[in-house]
Amino acid sequence: MERQEGAPAPDPRGSGVDIGPMAVEHLPAVLDLGHRVYETSALPYTSWSLTAAAGHLDSPRSSCRVALSGTRVVGFVLGSMGFEHRDDWGYMEWIAVDPGLRGHGIAGRLVRECCAGLEALGASRILTDVETGNTASLALMRGSGFSENTTVMYLERRVGPER
Repeated sequence: MERQEGAPAPDPRGSGVDIGPMAVEHLPAVLDLGHRVYETSALPYTSWSLTAAAGHLDSPRSSCRVALSGTRVVGFVLGSMGFEHRDDWGYMEWIAVDPGLRGHGIAGRLVRECCAGLEALGASRILTDVETGNTASLALMRGSGFSENTTVMYLERRVGPER
């Protein structure tokens, strides 16, 4: 039987966590989880904010998903169409899973559901970025079919008295 659009994806491991579309009512919990798991004092995660989260959800071509344990948000992924000047590229920008539930395949399920949504929206490519030291996320993305394509290096020029 095919799953209806908007219905939560069944949990194949029996952990009681279902994946479904993100809705406006999930936004406070998504924002809170992001603040708990992202290192917001270091690049590139300094941009985690309500605006960052709501921007994806508010996009008419978004693929945002939440992992729910009952009604509690225990993970999320935020993706939408359009990257740089390419309307046919999807961008999966944020993903998080509650630290107490990591290692149960939730992040992989979130990535698969987000990518499926972006493909259904017409994505010819799906891009994401991972900090080089984040070995868990690098393994997740590689295991989800992503490969390193372009390297971006942040260059810094200190100014002022702290030089």
